[in-house]
This record gives sequence, C-alpha cells and structure tokens, in this order.
Amino acid sequence: MEHVSTAIAPVLDVARIREDFPLLQQAKVFGQPVVYFDNGATTQKPQIVLDTLEQYYKNYNSNVHRGVHQLSQQATEAYEQSRRTVAAYLNARHSHEIIFTKGTTDGINLVASSFGRKFLQAGDVVIISAMEHHSNIVPWQMICEEKGAELKVVPINERGELLMDEYRRMLDERVKIVSVTYVSNTLGSINPVKEIIELAHARNIPVLLDAAQAVQHISIDVQALDPDFLAFSGHKIYGPTGIGVLYGKEEWLNKMPPYQGGGDMIKTVTFAKTIYNELPYKFEAGTPHMAGAIGLEAAIKYLQQVGLDNIRHYEEQLQAYALQSLEQVEGLRFIGQAAHRAGAISFLVDEIHPYDLGELLDKQGIAVRTGHHCTEPLMDLFKIPGTVRASLSFYNTFEEVDKLVAGVKRAAAMLR
Repeated sequence: MEHVSTAIAPVLDVARIREDFPLLQQAKVFGQPVVYFDNGATTQKPQIVLDTLEQYYKNYNSNVHRGVHQLSQQATEAYEQSRRTVAAYLNARHSHEIIFTKGTTDGINLVASSFGRKFLQAGDVVIISAMEHHSNIVPWQMICEEKGAELKVVPINERGELLMDEYRRMLDERVKIVSVTYVSNTLGSINPVKEIIELAHARNIPVLLDAAQAVQHISIDVQALDPDFLAFSGHKIYGPTGIGVLYGKEEWLNKMPPYQGGGDMIKTVTFAKTIYNELPYKFEAGTPHMAGAIGLEAAIKYLQQVGLDNIRHYEEQLQAYALQSLEQVEGLRFIGQAAHRAGAISFLVDEIHPYDLGELLDKQGIAVRTGHHCTEPLMDLFKIPGTVRASLSFYNTFEEVDKLVAGVKRAAAMLR
C-alpha cells in the first residue's frame, strides 16, 4: 500500500520524536525492535520525564507543604507549579480545581464516594454508558447499592456510537449525575460529550467525563466544554504511573465532603472536631506523589512543545492508514466503527481467539492488548470473548502499521 507519510512530514518529524523515547530505541522483544501498539494501556516516557524524576529524587527530594527548610520549599513550589501547568493545559478557571490523584480510577472513585454520600438518596438515578471501563462502572454500582439508587446505562448501536435519543429520554428529575467516557478505550469512539453535557445541564444535572483516553489525543478546554468533573491518568499521557488528575468545578468540590482523612487535608484537629482544609488540599490526604506530579508537568510541557494539534493531525492520518490497511486482511472484522474515533482499533480475525493472535504477534515483536479491556459488559453486548486492540500514538509510524498488518496475516495463517 502507498504510504502517505510524505503528507505528514511537515507536521511531525516522527523519526526525530522517536529519539526522545529511550524504550523505543532500546527495547527488543524476541530479538526484534519492539513495535509498541499498546498505548491505550500505558504510553512510553520521553527522556525529559525520566530526567525530571531523577532530578527530583537526586536534588530536592523532600515532603511538601509542611517544611520550613529549603528543600521542602523547593519541592512544594515544583509540586504547585505542576498544578498550575495542568490547570492551564485544561484551561481550568482556578488551579485549586485541580486535585492530584493516583489516576483516573482514583478520581472517579473520589467523585462517586464523595458526591454520592452527599447527594444520592434511595430512588435516585446515576447514568453511565454501555461502553464504560470497569472503573466508571463499579464505583457507581457500589455507591448506588449503598444508597439504594439506580444505575442506568445509555445503549449503543452496532457501530459503537451512543444512542443519543435514548439518552435524552433517560434524563429526568431522578437523575443526579451523568458519568461517561470521552473516548472509548476499547472501540476508540469519540462521544459527543459537548451535547451530553448541555442536555444534562439543561436539567441542572452535573457530568463527570472519564478523559483517560482523550486527554492525550484531543485538546480539552474545560471552560468551553463545561464538564463538572473530569479525570485522567498521568501514565496515559506520557507521564509517570501512580499520578492522575481530577478536575472539579470549585462549587461542586466545596459542597462535597472529603474522600479520605489524614494529614494535609485538615486545618485543625482535636479529638472533638476536625476542620477541613481549603481546596485543593481537602481532597489530597497524606503525602502526595510529588515526583509523579512533577513528572506529569514535564510530560505535558513536552506535548505542548510538539503541539497537540500537530499530534491530532498526525494520529488521524496514521489511524486512517491503519484502518485501511487492516481492512485488507482476509477475515478481519472491526469491533466498533464509529464515525468519530481516536486511539484504539479493536478487531477479530475469523474465529481465532484474540489471545492466540496476540501471542503470535508478540513473538514477532509487536505489542498489542488482548482480552476484554476492562469492558466486560461491552464484550457481552457484542457477544465476543474479547478483541485484539492496537492503540496508536504520535510516535508510531506507517512502517509499524505495515508490520502489524503483515504480522496479523502471518499469525492468522498459522492459526487457521
């Protein structure tokens, strides 16, 4: 197939970008250079992130907020500067609307628990969608069970797109919150989140967006988009593991009780009563992941340097090429064919089990994800055990797509 890589050369110098990622230069799988198409699970880290982590631990490793000594003040400033950088990246109105968490799962649990304890009662409804990751299903099931509330699910069509007419019908006075994914981690579908939010807000219903698979592909302006909460993970946006972000509108965060108790989330403590700290510290109990937050800032600055619009433009071309190329594989069918999509491409070949296909791709040095991708209800809907998922990044190349296609053909021929 004819490469279209010449068309993207002025936008991104991918060969140059790949030099910034040590693993892509060094890693070998079964003696071959790794072809890494598991970016939906976690992304590789640029050298600047690795250097930033090393500098923190080597030069000013110290706890934040509590120390009068110089190292603590230096660490505190770097930690809070990261919060300001994240706020600017999302165009949040205030930096104290940025809560550092362990990741998307932690952020969703925080909202489900804290919002749910305060605002959910028996008979109330929480709305999610049929394509949610387990981390945006289970926390809501838990709080609904505790409160006697009901969990309702927006259905999808066979292409993997939300049935918006059904969603409209579901919105009534019983609904207290809507929590949906921006981009499906399995299908790659980009949901019409602006419309989802506007319809909910017309009834004064708050909305949480799971942006774990969106924030690295799509420029997000929380003031323009207007979600009440938005969660994402650092490790999926080229930053460290164990760090994440929950954006929450100031008015909601002030109304909600703390998620956890401990140090730093308090103003005063007596055995009789505790007065909680102001935002954002009210939701950051204990010693935070300082290195993670500082590393996350380095990752975001790196992305800003490359340019998110450039990344989006290149990834769209790469994705189109991958879909077009995989379409030529005999017996291959895509699971999810939404008109608007990003990141993930899920497929099956004939009746071959995805695990078997994934194993043979691995033997060829090609890393993909196989299984239900923490979306078991979605797999049940499609009546399949799982899929092979290739998830793309701006450091992937058209040549790597060719290797994937050749690898799938070779593996399928062996397994038929």
